[in-house]
Amino acid sequence: MFFRNGRKKEVTAYDKTGKVPVIRASICTGEKVAGFRDETTGKFEELMLLRNEEDKKDFMLRYGVKEEEIRKEW
Repeated sequence: MFFRNGRKKEVTAYDKTGKVPVIRASICTGEKVAGFRDETTGKFEELMLLRNEEDKKDFMLRYGVKEEEIRKEW
């Protein structure tokens, strides 16, 4: 994650049943965190901090998520 060495990122499998990809953004600080929310319990699992657009693309590639699937929460 910290070093960009040209290796292809592997898709990390996650259980898609009942989980929704979410980006949580702070209104005050603008900090963004990507993760998955369990629809039944409402619990949010933080996976990575998004500092820029490249981090968001990395999240989508790593977990096989499309842009239109991601929900945004404030």
